[in-house]
Amino acid sequence: MLKLLAEDAADLEIMAAAAQDALVRVRDVSYDSKARRFTALINRFRWETANAHAPYERIRTALSFESVLGVKSRNVRRDAPDALASMLSVTFAPAPEPPGGEVRITLAGGGEIALEVECLEALLLDVGPSWNTPRRPDHEA
Repeated sequence: MLKLLAEDAADLEIMAAAAQDALVRVRDVSYDSKARRFTALINRFRWETANAHAPYERIRTALSFESVLGVKSRNVRRDAPDALASMLSVTFAPAPEPPGGEVRITLAGGGEIALEVECLEALLLDVGPSWNTPRRPDHEA
């Protein structure tokens, strides 16, 4: 079981590597403006256990960001709750006045979610058992 915390861009790079190629459904992404929390339940590919041949593993994982001031999305079908996307990257661009900035979640197919954060506070936490999958993400194909 994986539990990662990120409080700066270097931490977020490690977290992003663990979350790369995770599958996420639109219905599993939410923003609570009152709590200032963005969450996504993802099906994370377990890169840390992957070897050259199947079976591979995925695991249900929570990705959350605290101190979120606002969320914008582009090319995300919020009217299609069962739409599935693959997470390509998670990056942080600091604001001119630290510690705030923008977290950008890039999805396959041109989708993006941008979070304006007061400061970087992120958590990636495996929350369920893993299961076998025959496919390994392949960026060359």
